[in-house]
Amino acid sequence: MGVEAHATNERVTGRRWTVRLDPVGRGRADVRVSCSRPACTAQVLPSAAGRTAAIAHLKAHLRAGPAPRPSVHCACRAEECHTHIRPAGPRERPVPWRCGGAVVLAVITDREGRWWQVLECCSRCAAAHPTAKVVATAQAAEAPPRGDGFRADAPARATPGGPAATTPAFSAVGPHFSHSAAATGTAVPQQASGPRTSAPRSARPTRKRPPRGRIAQRLVPHDLRPVALRDELTELGELFRAYQARTEPDLAVLADLHARKAEAFHAWAEVTADTGLRLDAQRAEQAAATARLQHLHRIGQAPDGEGPAVARLLTAPAQWNHARAVLAHVAENAPLPGAEARLLVLMVTLRTAQSGVGNLVGQDIKGLPLQDPEQLVGQLVESGWLGIPGTVEELIASRPESPTRISVPSLTPDEDDPGPFTFGRKLRPKLSGWAQRVVGEKKLRKGKTEADVRLLALALATGADGEGRLGPTGEGIGLDRLSSWCSVDPAGLPDLVDRLTAADWLAEADVTDTLLTGRLTERVLPLGCPLT
Repeated sequence: MGVEAHATNERVTGRRWTVRLDPVGRGRADVRVSCSRPACTAQVLPSAAGRTAAIAHLKAHLRAGPAPRPSVHCACRAEECHTHIRPAGPRERPVPWRCGGAVVLAVITDREGRWWQVLECCSRCAAAHPTAKVVATAQAAEAPPRGDGFRADAPARATPGGPAATTPAFSAVGPHFSHSAAATGTAVPQQASGPRTSAPRSARPTRKRPPRGRIAQRLVPHDLRPVALRDELTELGELFRAYQARTEPDLAVLADLHARKAEAFHAWAEVTADTGLRLDAQRAEQAAATARLQHLHRIGQAPDGEGPAVARLLTAPAQWNHARAVLAHVAENAPLPGAEARLLVLMVTLRTAQSGVGNLVGQDIKGLPLQDPEQLVGQLVESGWLGIPGTVEELIASRPESPTRISVPSLTPDEDDPGPFTFGRKLRPKLSGWAQRVVGEKKLRKGKTEADVRLLALALATGADGEGRLGPTGEGIGLDRLSSWCSVDPAGLPDLVDRLTAADWLAEADVTDTLLTGRLTERVLPLGCPLT
């Protein structure tokens, strides 16, 4: 017992040193790099170069210094540190010179990356520090013999520093530091010669089962073979979850993910002969095709390179159908006759389509080709179709900084009637902006075209196919339909067509007794809503 006590008393305190970055002075971008080791001299360097030099200096110390010693005092415990992990139970008496676990060499840093401290301490104390990274672990010291004395065949224990003491080898690979983090990486201790000794429980590697993948509410089996298929399914599940966490959609990325999912599910179905997986693979193929088509429409490209690319103002087929639905509703429910009233009702409807209320300024009305806008607005108010808080003169005089709040009772939804339109809140301003662009198109505005010409431009923009040909498959549009929408006599349509042709809206136009054929010009194709 006396020899053991003497060995305990002979133990030395673990090493500790610090590399710091300190500002030189106010108004200077330089930093002072200092090390607490006595032989190291401080340096003054620029900020970026100083951080690099500090990291390199610490790495040099770690490579040149000895490995952690298995029988030293814990440096953290020697200064009465209270952050170490307590024993698990009352019967577990801690050794007075070590808190618990193998002796390690740990690097601790602050969150701002202003200093790095190296500690020779026990693994429990290292684990108590949230930023600690273990760069080397000492080999376990040989356990003392049990009993009152030494066995005759037991090897003599040498005190630390004596001739029989062995120093564990230290890995030549130092820790890797980032600009804001501490050292990373763990050195693997070499096996010492002599009898094999069991490693401490805290230092033994634990065999962990790899995390189980999940995709499309399906768990990926651990024993799924081939391994490449299992890894692909696991990765795809993580990529889909990451995509769902995005703040902005990317349909091209989504299409690629669905295509990979379809291929992986086909392979999974072949391995397991699961019909459900095969059906999921087919649905993924359809989802990939739909997402890719929507992406092409959004960026104004034709599918599979067919035809010229057109960057349309309204990009999706659903938006085109909603635009046609608004025009049809206005044609059937306009409260006043005439093209001017039809045009004004259309623009007000698009401002209030979602909730029955919206904002309007005088320029929105004065910008339309109306002969007497005040009288027309007054007639809409008197008919009860339009509601305004003040007078018509105040509405005409209102400016963008103080718009007038208007209401259309027939468009206001309630519990029994959700309203005539089904599009969302974000689409309403897109439709309103599209109609404003068509009605206020530059050449129509400069040509001082009347309301009926601009109504015809709206009808043709929603009545052509993807290549601009009027009517389904280019067969033309009926004159009765156009005259009803433009609120003009069919005999007056040829004059309106000539006005649009002069404004470079129409080409190859031909008016028969029943049909208008032709095509929209390339210039106005972006304003079109193709028939699908």
